[in-house]
Amino acid sequence: MPENPLAPLADIVLETIWLLLPLLGGALVHGLCMKYGWLGFLARPIDGGRTFRGRPIFGHSKTWRGPVAVAIGASAVFELQRRVLADLEGLSGLAPAGFASLPLWFGAALGAAAELSELPNSFVKRQLGIAPGATAKGPLSLLFYLWDQLDLLLGYWLVLAAAIPPTPAHVAASLVVVAAIHPLSTLTGYLLGMRPTAR
Repeated sequence: MPENPLAPLADIVLETIWLLLPLLGGALVHGLCMKYGWLGFLARPIDGGRTFRGRPIFGHSKTWRGPVAVAIGASAVFELQRRVLADLEGLSGLAPAGFASLPLWFGAALGAAAELSELPNSFVKRQLGIAPGATAKGPLSLLFYLWDQLDLLLGYWLVLAAAIPPTPAHVAASLVVVAAIHPLSTLTGYLLGMRPTAR
């Protein structure tokens, strides 16, 4: 039987989804914190209410609770992957070499870095007068839409690369995977009352 030419591509996509799974745990815990008020003592703006050129630096929606909650959720899924999922038949081959030996705090660092890498996007949008959760108008709308979906990957890959250098194929696949899943997850979070906006 001829070999499926799409098999290598499917493997890359599945391996990429495996590497990005901690982000789903981070999003879930962050959403639950926002819905139920958990970790409320951390729900204070990272910029402390300070401004730049008369406008908020990051805005009220970027709080210390975000990176902490995402770190907690990401580390929980990371530990589940290392301790349970990596031993299951059919999933064991998805984990890259050295994955199981990484410490728990590494999963937390992945989540926190992903959340913090959204800050440059927030800063630019505030300086352009775009409110949290709102979209840019005109020719900038597509640029900011893509940036909104993909900004979390920068910090995530930078931290992951310290232990498991990603291949260009995995990075490219992550752009497609996150661009496809992120809008759906944020809409779901909004409908479940876990997010203030659908974007």
